Amino acid sequence: MCRHLGYLGSSTSVGSLLTRGTNSLRNQSFAPTDMRGGGTINADGFGVAWWDEQTVRSYRNPMPIWTDPAVDDALPQSKSTSVIAAVRSATVGMPVERSACAPFTDERWAFSHNGVVFGWPDTVADLWSRVSPVDALMLPAPTDAAALWIVLRHLLRTLDPESALRTLVSEVLATSPKARLNFLLSDGTSMYATAVHHSLSVLQTEDSVMIASEPTDDDPDWTPIDDRTLVVATASEFTVSHLDEQEHT
Repeated sequence: MCRHLGYLGSSTSVGSLLTRGTNSLRNQSFAPTDMRGGGTINADGFGVAWWDEQTVRSYRNPMPIWTDPAVDDALPQSKSTSVIAAVRSATVGMPVERSACAPFTDERWAFSHNGVVFGWPDTVADLWSRVSPVDALMLPAPTDAAALWIVLRHLLRTLDPESALRTLVSEVLATSPKARLNFLLSDGTSMYATAVHHSLSVLQTEDSVMIASEPTDDDPDWTPIDDRTLVVATASEFTVSHLDEQEHT
């Protein structure tokens, strides 16, 4: 069911975020602790996106993260104040290839999906029908996560990020009620995350906020996030609201 993390804060090594902590994202690829009903390892590729001023850059590999020397050799040389990274556990029947690995990027946005849409593709057919033919032709890979990314891009043209994510979650759950929809979206300045039928935690420090599928270390300040909620974060704070409410709590 994949694992992902997002970081906003002081400039840090992109590669170090993949390996930092006793339960780093790299460790979660072969020894996750809270997968909740799907998969045992995340060996079907990985990816990382980071922002260089206003430009989002990315690196993706369909091989397991622990096999790629770039994680220790090249990626640590890049620094950023905003990062999204993910390790993948492919749903049966979906391709294992670079184009299917999150994060998906476009202009200033980066997006990751930790979960699965049950009944795919039938359960999202109506939602997909609203996407323009041009957008449909830009589908990165024939997977639920990639398709949801294209739909979200479409929604972001007319809605703010919070409203777009609320709409996407609501409409997917309407046809696939047990779908696991942990989304992670960022423009390099703010970060948005949903927790739906899957685990999510947030760690706030003096100079950063990290959002992760599961804590990357034993720091007692990690905050578990309730189900059916939306997290909105900057480098200095985060708020949590129920997905069926508009106001933050």
